[in-house]
Amino acid sequence: MSTATTASVSTHILDTSIGKPAEGVAISLSARTGLDGEWAALGGSATDADGRCKDLPALPEGTTHVRLDFETETYFSKKQAEAQQDAPRVRDSATFFPEVTITFAVNPGEHYHVPLLLNPFGYSVYRGS
Repeated sequence: MSTATTASVSTHILDTSIGKPAEGVAISLSARTGLDGEWAALGGSATDADGRCKDLPALPEGTTHVRLDFETETYFSKKQAEAQQDAPRVRDSATFFPEVTITFAVNPGEHYHVPLLLNPFGYSVYRGS
């Protein structure tokens, strides 16, 4: 939850290759103060059955930039294994993007919902509400 002196962040992932939420994607959250500030890892979580990550750590006071790291390769590897079961692997990697990193600026007192639309060969992100 944002306060007058801090911002807050939430996210969710839709796997557009199947038209469903992406469950079990690990997400880590980092923050910094200023363009030249050092990134501080704040912790992380994973998406639930609805593709949402509701328990990301709070941002510290003075945060100006936030980074969300999505661990997409593990998610797509699992999906590929489930789809192929006993069939041979089609390619060496389950996704072209083994991870997705989104960095954005924040202002105190505002909430930032950052949805990720994801498929094995592309992604899109936007500021939601």
